[in-house]
Amino acid sequence: MNSYRRLVCKALAGVGLAAALALPMIGSAADDTIKIGYIDPLSGPFANVGDAGLKHFKYLAERINADGGILGKDVEIIGYDNKSSAQESLQILREAADDGVHYVTQGNGSHVGGALVSGVEKHNRRNPDNRIVYLNYAAVDPALTDEKCSFWHFRFDANSAMKLQAITDYMAEQKNIKKVFLINMDYSHGQAISRIAKQMLKEKRPDIEIVGDVLHPVGKVKDFSPYVSQIQSSGADTVISGNWGNDLSLLVKAGSQAGLDVDWYTYYAGGLGTPTALGKAGAGHVKMVTEWQENLVEQYDAPELREILEEFEDRYNGIEFYYLRVKTEMDMLKKAMEKAGSVEPLAVAMAMEGMTLDTPFGTATMRKQDHQLLQPLFISTFTEDYAKYDSEGTGIGWKMDAKLDAAETSVESSCEMERPSS
Repeated sequence: MNSYRRLVCKALAGVGLAAALALPMIGSAADDTIKIGYIDPLSGPFANVGDAGLKHFKYLAERINADGGILGKDVEIIGYDNKSSAQESLQILREAADDGVHYVTQGNGSHVGGALVSGVEKHNRRNPDNRIVYLNYAAVDPALTDEKCSFWHFRFDANSAMKLQAITDYMAEQKNIKKVFLINMDYSHGQAISRIAKQMLKEKRPDIEIVGDVLHPVGKVKDFSPYVSQIQSSGADTVISGNWGNDLSLLVKAGSQAGLDVDWYTYYAGGLGTPTALGKAGAGHVKMVTEWQENLVEQYDAPELREILEEFEDRYNGIEFYYLRVKTEMDMLKKAMEKAGSVEPLAVAMAMEGMTLDTPFGTATMRKQDHQLLQPLFISTFTEDYAKYDSEGTGIGWKMDAKLDAAETSVESSCEMERPSS
C-alpha cells in the first residue's frame, strides 16, 4: 500500500471511530428530552390562533421542566406550520418521526385531525419500533372518537356532540328562544354541528323553528355582511355557530356593524380577537360553552390557575390563558408517563386509558372505550357584570350561567378500536 492510500485509510478509520463515539452521545441527548410536535397553522388566516396555542404549550412545558421535568427528562415543544392543510400535516408527521418525535399535538381543524388519525395509524403499523401518539386538544368532530377512533389518538376537548348537548340542554330552558339560525364552517366540524344541533333541538324543544342553516368556505370569507343579511331576513332570535378564529371574529363584527339583534351560542367566542370584535354590542348577547374561562377562579379554589393566567398574560402582552385543556393534556401526559415509568408510546398510551385527573372544577376522565376526555363544561355570557378579569381589555368579561358535570356532557360512542398487544 502506497503512502497516499495509507493516509486515506487512517483518515477514514478516524472518521469511523469518531462517529462511533459520537452515536452514544447523540442518543443520550435525545433520551434526555421528550419531544412533542405541535402541528397547527403558524401562517395564513388562522396564524394568530395557532401561535396562541403554541405559546400555551411552550409555557406549560417550561413549568413542567422547572419542576424537574417528567421522569427527569425535559419536555421540548417543536412548532410545525401546517398552514391549515391536511396534506401538509401528513408531510410534517413524516418529518417529525424522522426528528425523533413520538408525540404530536394538534387542534385547529378536524379535517387535519382526521388526516392525522389515519396518518398515525398507518405510520405505527409500518414502524412498530418508532410509534407516535396523537394528542388532540381542539379538533372536535365526533367521528374522531366514534367510527374513526384509534388507539393512538386521545382527545382532550369535548367533541361537538358533547358541546351541543350542553348548549341545547341550556337552550331548552330558555323559553324566549323561538327561531334559530345555524351558521358554520363548511368542513367536518361545521357539518357535524349542523346535523347534530337540528337533531338535539328537535328532541328537546320541538317548538323551536330552524330558520336557516348555512355552511360557508373555511378561512376565505372576508366580508360576512351577506350572511348577516340572511340571518336578519330569517327573523332569527338566536344563532348557533361553531366558527373559530377569523371566521368567528369577522362574522360577529359584521353582525355588530349591521345592528343584528340576536343571541349568539358559540364554541369559541372567548378566542383571540372575537371579544374585541364583539365590543359592547355583544354584551349580554353572546354565550360560549367551554371547559373554563378566567373568571371561574373567582368562584372555585384555583390558586395555581390564577397564577398561571396572570403570569401568562403578562408574558405574552395580554394574550389570555384560553386553553385549560392544554394544561389538562400536559398534566395527564406527565401522569401517564410516571405511571408507566417510561416515555415509550405504547406504555404511555396504555397508562392513559381510563386515567382520571383532579381539576379545580371536578374530575376529568379519559374514557377507555374511545379516548374521549369527559370533563365539566360551562355556559358563560359575555357581560359587563363580570367578576374580575375582562377580556382583551374591552371592559367586558365572561360570567358563568351554568355548569354541567362530566357525566351530563357524555354522549355515547360506537368506537370499537383495535388495541395493539405489543
